[in-house]
Amino acid sequence: MENWIGIGIWIILGAAIGLSMKIFVSRPEAQPGHDVILALLGAFGAVIGGMLGVGLFHFFDPVALSIGGMAGAVVLAAFMSWIYRWGLRTLI
Repeated sequence: MENWIGIGIWIILGAAIGLSMKIFVSRPEAQPGHDVILALLGAFGAVIGGMLGVGLFHFFDPVALSIGGMAGAVVLAAFMSWIYRWGLRTLI
């Protein structure tokens, strides 16, 4: 049960990071909206990053509520949201 709670925390944390990217990376030509896409990208990145963090740092005792899992979730959620907000929006 503890791992499911950790994954739920990753999802909520990733959505919050994705939505906060709208504040941190402001673009003057950006159209309004994209909140759902940013939240979903942040949540997806947090789940993948959390799994990678747990796999890399806590290989013998995989627990979702760990420092490696949370750090991986934060880093990949921020990176994927930043890529969408800054990187891919300039290509479109």
